[in-house]
Amino acid sequence: MSNQFIDLITKRRTIYAIGKNVSQTPEYLTDLIQHAIKQSPSSFNSQSSRAVILFNGENEKFWALVADKLKSYAKDEESAAKTTAKMASFAAGVGTVLFFEDLDVVKNLQAQFPSYAENFPIWAEHSTAIAQFATWTALHTEGLGASLQHYNPIVDEQVHAEWDIPAHWKLRAQLVFGSVEGEAKDKGYIDDAERFKVFQ
Repeated sequence: MSNQFIDLITKRRTIYAIGKNVSQTPEYLTDLIQHAIKQSPSSFNSQSSRAVILFNGENEKFWALVADKLKSYAKDEESAAKTTAKMASFAAGVGTVLFFEDLDVVKNLQAQFPSYAENFPIWAEHSTAIAQFATWTALHTEGLGASLQHYNPIVDEQVHAEWDIPAHWKLRAQLVFGSVEGEAKDKGYIDDAERFKVFQ
């Protein structure tokens, strides 16, 4: 089918080979990311998503923290070297968006609407996922590559300390981005009959 939005999300892919060869300024990309998150829907318009945007040296600092933390999990020198190389590939990008959910917002909603209390944490996960997807797609429209990573909670303590993050912000994901330096891998799809049911 032909649809502008579908075309955009079809072309948005995981790109692991990224670099710093971008024409956009950090100010422009910050504005883009902020707008993508602000326009992302959330349950009860809670706007519980939070983001810390790291560029250049701050981006490299984050992935160095992750690399240092992961060294303690390495079984041998070979696996340690692979992990270090992987973190270096993320540090090679121009930036990373650290996505958080504000747990105080979730708790306040649970108190206000007790009949929905057990659902608000689930809905918060929906909200952050939508914000991540919207940001990823927005960066794609600028010709940038990105991949979504999840090195929480192993670096939560260091992140909160290094960038003075409020304790009630819960780290959920890291979207690393930069210039496209390599193609995405082929993507396969399971048969539609396994995923969808339609009734008319």
